[in-house]
Amino acid sequence: MAASVRLVTLRLLRGVAPWRSRRPHCEDIALSHFLQSLRKVPLRTFSTNARKVHTAPARTLSLLRPLPVLVATGGGYAGYRQYEKYRERELEKLGLEIPPKLAGHWEVALYKSVPTRLLSRAWGRLNQVELPHWLRRPVYSLYIWTFGVNMKEAAVEDLHHYRNLSEFFRRKLKPQARPVCGLHSVISPSDGKILNFGQVKNCEVEQVKGVTYSLESFLGPRNSTEDLAFPPATACGSFRSQLVTRDGNELYHCVIYLAPGDYHCFHSPTDWTVSHRRHFPGSLMSVNPGMARWIKELFCHNERVVLTGDWKHGFFSLTAVGATNVGSIRIYFDRDLHTNSPRYSKGSYNDFSFVTHTNKEGVPMRKGEHLGEFNLGSTIVLIFEAPKDFNFKLKAGQKIRFGEALGSL
Repeated sequence: MAASVRLVTLRLLRGVAPWRSRRPHCEDIALSHFLQSLRKVPLRTFSTNARKVHTAPARTLSLLRPLPVLVATGGGYAGYRQYEKYRERELEKLGLEIPPKLAGHWEVALYKSVPTRLLSRAWGRLNQVELPHWLRRPVYSLYIWTFGVNMKEAAVEDLHHYRNLSEFFRRKLKPQARPVCGLHSVISPSDGKILNFGQVKNCEVEQVKGVTYSLESFLGPRNSTEDLAFPPATACGSFRSQLVTRDGNELYHCVIYLAPGDYHCFHSPTDWTVSHRRHFPGSLMSVNPGMARWIKELFCHNERVVLTGDWKHGFFSLTAVGATNVGSIRIYFDRDLHTNSPRYSKGSYNDFSFVTHTNKEGVPMRKGEHLGEFNLGSTIVLIFEAPKDFNFKLKAGQKIRFGEALGSL
């Protein structure tokens, strides 16, 4: 019997059909039973005199395909993150303070590897496609329902008026919808949510509670006094002390997050003069409060436009921070500004001075005056100098609208 099996195996290896050989009928029956038993057992390993050959069932190999493994890994990680957020919310309900859990270097690098700039440019072009008249109401109504947009405040409430999504995002408000507070020296430049505010300590600024970023990395290095409104550096002074121009003053900051459903234009928060613009090309990661708690120096990674100048108490700056799908940041009086360009040098920035031989002061801005716009929600960061008795009229996490008070003396 063993000899017959070896003979059949040898014929199979040589390409000779075993049923063509002349053998008794009983041997054919025995061989048939033997081959059927082999089909029922998946062979994983068999040995020869020369080497050991490993095999695997086809079902096992199908489970090792890259796409299912990637989907399973990504789904598991997303589920873990959602569980972490749920646990944090439950602990916050109990009144327990949760220390921030920051992303590791590999997580930030992985996130930055996503082509968010390319996706944002594609989204911008899609937003500029003119929608058919019959499609405008369903599309805009879905957006209004998803993000809670209040169209009663819009200057034009008729949805058919907006030819594309870009026009709808940049809709203007009725003049009486946002009265500008005249009793306080600094007002909110936009609608949004207050992420953080307070006095700047040393050279670190909080983007949210417990998560900081470098003031110098955010604003960029100080240039000569001919280009910037910054005062000369002292020999042993910090970057913060270079911004404070008057004795007895302190440096303050305020971070406002604009959600997709908010009014997307921003205005001048006070009476001041803009003397310089610095544009940082960079990533376009999401800047929602959850990401701001997770990624340290998120605002320093992202593309941003820093406007600096002076107000009645000294240094004043407003920074518009870009985000995913917010590749376009527009400053109305700055026609040379072009954001989210296809190519840029990592870590680079470009400067532009509004102080010229014919204009010794810069661009004067009145409180509440139109300053610029985003194509979707993003973030505004104010950093300014003021006397020590300056008080914010805010609470962390509160919703605020353009024109409402931020603080005063």
